[in-house]
Amino acid sequence: MSVDRMAVLSAMVGQGVIPVFYHPDVEVCKKVIQACANGGAKCIEFTNRGDFASHVFLDVARHFAKADPSVIMGVGTVVDAPTAGIYIANGAKFVVGPLLNADVAKLCNRRKIAYSPGCGSMSEIGYAEELGCEIVKVFPGGSVGGPEFVKSVLGPCPWTRIMPTGGVDCTEDSLKKWFGAGVACVGIGSKLITKPLLDAQDYAGIEKKVRDTVQLIKSIRGK
Repeated sequence: MSVDRMAVLSAMVGQGVIPVFYHPDVEVCKKVIQACANGGAKCIEFTNRGDFASHVFLDVARHFAKADPSVIMGVGTVVDAPTAGIYIANGAKFVVGPLLNADVAKLCNRRKIAYSPGCGSMSEIGYAEELGCEIVKVFPGGSVGGPEFVKSVLGPCPWTRIMPTGGVDCTEDSLKKWFGAGVACVGIGSKLITKPLLDAQDYAGIEKKVRDTVQLIKSIRGK
C-alpha cells in the first residue's frame, strides 16, 4: 500500500481530527479503527504504549492493508529513532512524538514519512520546521497555553501548521477556540474514544462520535 507523505499530510488536515488510540487486543483495535474510518477519520494515531505494542500495530496494519487500504495507520509516543524504524517497517505512514528528536526527523525524512514532534515553545517549533516537519504537534496543548499559544505562534509565523494534542475536547466550544486560533488539525484520545464506549464495545457509538466531531470541525471551518 503506497500512501505518500503529501497524501498523509493532506488527509490529516482534511479530516481535522486525529483519533489517538491504543489497546492491547488486536481485535478491539481493528474494530475501533474501522469505526473511526467509517466515521470519516481514516488517519489514526496508534500510541506506542504497553507490552509488545509494535506487534499489535503490525497485526492491525496488516489487517487494514487488505481489509481497507484507505486507512492510514500512524504511530504516536515515539521518542527515539530505533522505535520509529520498527513502526515504519511495520507499516506506519506517519510518526508522532511527545517531544522533538532530531534523529527521528532525519529517519522519517529519509523514508519520506510525515513526522509531527511534540513542541512546547517557539524555538522548538522553529527547530522542528528546520528539520522538515510540516505539521508540528503542540503538546501538552492545554498546558503550554492553549489556543492563545497557537495565536501567538501564528502571528509572526503564519506558515506554521499546528496540531494540538492534550487539552482538546469534542465540544463545539473547545473546537471553536482551537480552530479559531488557526490550528491545522487536532489530536483527541480518550475524549473521543471514551472509556464507556470502549467498555460497552459500542463501536457504532464510536463511529457516531467520530463522525459528529469531523462534521463539527467542517462546519466550524466553513463559518
